[in-house]
Amino acid sequence: MAKTNRRLFLKKAVAGLAVMAASPSMLSSCAASDAQARKIRKIAPLAGEYDVVVAGGGPAGFIAAIAAARQGAKTAIIERYGFFGGMATIGYVAPISVFALKNELVIGGIPWEFVKRLESMGGAFIEWPKANIDFDVELYKLCCQRMILEAGVDIYTHSSMVGCEMEGNKVQTVIIENKNGLETLAAKVFIDCTGDGDLAHMADVPMQPNPDGEVQPSSFCFILSGVDTDSELLNKCMYHNGINGPSQCKPVREKLLAMKEAGVDLPDFGGPWFNNVMHKGSVAVNITRRAADSTDNRNFSSVECQLREDIFTFTRVLKENFKEFKDCYVASTAPQAGIRESRRIIGVHTVTAEEYVSAYKYEDSISRGIHPIDIHASKGTHQTRIDLTTPAYVPYRALVAPDYPNLLVAGRCISTDRQALASLRVMASCMGTGQAAGVAAAQSIKEGKPVQDIDTACLVKTLKDMGAVL
Repeated sequence: MAKTNRRLFLKKAVAGLAVMAASPSMLSSCAASDAQARKIRKIAPLAGEYDVVVAGGGPAGFIAAIAAARQGAKTAIIERYGFFGGMATIGYVAPISVFALKNELVIGGIPWEFVKRLESMGGAFIEWPKANIDFDVELYKLCCQRMILEAGVDIYTHSSMVGCEMEGNKVQTVIIENKNGLETLAAKVFIDCTGDGDLAHMADVPMQPNPDGEVQPSSFCFILSGVDTDSELLNKCMYHNGINGPSQCKPVREKLLAMKEAGVDLPDFGGPWFNNVMHKGSVAVNITRRAADSTDNRNFSSVECQLREDIFTFTRVLKENFKEFKDCYVASTAPQAGIRESRRIIGVHTVTAEEYVSAYKYEDSISRGIHPIDIHASKGTHQTRIDLTTPAYVPYRALVAPDYPNLLVAGRCISTDRQALASLRVMASCMGTGQAAGVAAAQSIKEGKPVQDIDTACLVKTLKDMGAVL
């Protein structure tokens, strides 16, 4: 029933009641007739025809768009906010984790080029030996924008996808909505970098099952100013290089746990983590946590309201209990709460925790990861962490679903189990899979083959030539 309702909504949003009356078929899953297509074009005129359209401008999406364009593909990118960067700029999630192991890069190519360019702008600080990246949020946005435009990518910001047209399992177009109204973008290949797998979901790609309904909680990050960032407390925890001790601020955590034990009514929390934002006196704070379904508007909106209350509760507690925070205030809250887990496709191959932890190398390995497997409990303050001793691999087959000839995914919605996701969800890893997806999309067009059938040896060689560490 839920699927039927979703398709009806899409049809109303995209084609209007006239098309709905013309045929009982649903736009998101069935081929539109010529008559239907003409009616749809009246409601949602064709705004552009491309080789590659990337849905989502987060860490996977903006890298994918640059990669595809640099391979010669006429490329467009859709982003529902007015800027790029995803959880870094939309969620204030810091630092960008993790690019290196013992000073040796694990993820290279365009993602590392982005880091170095941001550093040259004064917007990044590289924390060796792990190469976690502290960043200035606003310069991050600017660096993304410059690199995307320099690559010749057409941008559709302030635009939300509301549907797609299919011919069998082939995506023909996506329908977007913005201040121009409803518009259509056509492409030969589409890349879903929405994090939540929105385009794949609209195209009815099967998703990984979640029988117990558990998801890692959302955290609403925020920036506190008026903080004594020169203090010993902050200097020991706000850098995530593994040298000065754990990045989790243990003195604050122990105080909060003791307060809860004594009966103080505090919300659940994680960490806390205080993160460098390149400005003295300010830190990005990751402390709030509540279970949320980011694919359900009502649930996510309700949880965000609760999390915003939690932000100010924890700010008050910090002010009252720690001298380093006595003058602090909330300078900014992220545009939205951060999301750790939602939809993941069932790909040609699903990366398992066993494969991931053992650093199993696939013939079609196209990216890597070294962030710990990091599972946050949906309730309470518990966190499970498994450190990796060797960088793990990601196969190209995890980026494609069977029988969908022109659709790739990258970032958090690739085909993994929950445990492998708990590492691969971080931004550096998402950038790596985005780079591979962008190159693969362009290669699919050049070879005239479905995305499942491209020459993966050629793909791997191209990625290596770009600087990917494989």
